[in-house]
Amino acid sequence: MQPIDLKGVRQASENLQGVSILTPLVINERLSNDLNCKIYLKREDLQQVRSFKIRGAFNKIRSINSDYLKDKILVCASAGNHAQGFAYSCNKLKIYGKVYMPVTTPKQKIERVKIFGGEYVDIILTGDNFDDAQHEAQKQNTDKNLFVHAFDDVKVIEGQGTVGLEILDQVDKYFDYLIVPVGGGGLISGIITVFKELSPKTKIIGVEAEGAPAMTKSIKDGKIIELKTIDNFVDGVSIKKIGKIPFEICKNYLDEMLLVPEGKICQTILDLYNKDGIVVEPAGAIGVSAIELNSKKFENKNVGVLICGGNNDFTRMAEIRERALFYSNLKHYFIVKFPQRAGALKEFVNSVLGKNDDITFFEYMKKNNRENGTAIIGIELKFSKDLDDLMKKMKENGFFGEYLNEKPETLRFLI
Repeated sequence: MQPIDLKGVRQASENLQGVSILTPLVINERLSNDLNCKIYLKREDLQQVRSFKIRGAFNKIRSINSDYLKDKILVCASAGNHAQGFAYSCNKLKIYGKVYMPVTTPKQKIERVKIFGGEYVDIILTGDNFDDAQHEAQKQNTDKNLFVHAFDDVKVIEGQGTVGLEILDQVDKYFDYLIVPVGGGGLISGIITVFKELSPKTKIIGVEAEGAPAMTKSIKDGKIIELKTIDNFVDGVSIKKIGKIPFEICKNYLDEMLLVPEGKICQTILDLYNKDGIVVEPAGAIGVSAIELNSKKFENKNVGVLICGGNNDFTRMAEIRERALFYSNLKHYFIVKFPQRAGALKEFVNSVLGKNDDITFFEYMKKNNRENGTAIIGIELKFSKDLDDLMKKMKENGFFGEYLNEKPETLRFLI
């Protein structure tokens, strides 16, 4: 295997001239003040494909012998962002490609792949997650030289490492920590390659979603672990199996891994949008979430955070808000027993609900010859502490049936 080194990353930086843009590294005053540290955001969401993935994809394709590519078709598998970088690169270099993406890929990402690839790229939707799409792509296309891997490739990793070079050129002071989202491990491996040579005292911390801790478990067990199931919500970093090359780099040089609940990521997405005007996808918000959850660790430190992507489909915002409210213990679903008589709902509103409680979901089924009718009610609280009082009043007034937040399989039908 060709070694990954600083020389390769510097060459990738030259290859990317006029392709990737120099994205800003900016201090975020709100987060810095709230968390008592200096937080700098590396805004890779501002790349033309709205993520860092253009770097690795273009560097890899540029490295393939042009004579070999004549009359051939390149292939990649992606949950969305790598596909956009791949499509942009194919179009720019006038090379035909095929992109395998999960059926669950947000429509916004699919549409952008079509825009960037134009006539040079075909899209095949297959499987429920990245791993399924990759398996199908490799099964249907057996020439490994034509497969542009999303993260387990030397040239891809060196391309991603150019983010690290830019950070060190932009920062005006030493970073105590650099927080990097982790999916397959390509980005963090490239950054480690740069920082271990040029800023070895900076601690590199990787971040995964709780529902897809592939790197965390692999490092803990000392070998690559393939997860049986994952939560695919944070699609940019949700994979079952990390890359071999990234694992070798991370197990030796990565300082720490942190896990973040998906609900917390959703709250961060909303805060970045509402308070800072920054549009990020779930994977782009995960680094900020990690700092907020572990704020004591970073007090009085200089901290860099990779905002790795901004490809958020706004049709998902209702779900994002719902998940955030669940995480904050502000959204609750109940089965409520209503006496089948006039005025029962009015009694519930007047006697049970607090002045700050809001009914956001109501579905009632009236059945003849029954003493009580059953309703499913969603209630949004202003303060999480009000839940105990709400449930107490429901029971005292004879309305309580079941609390559904503790029944995740049932909730899937409601959210």
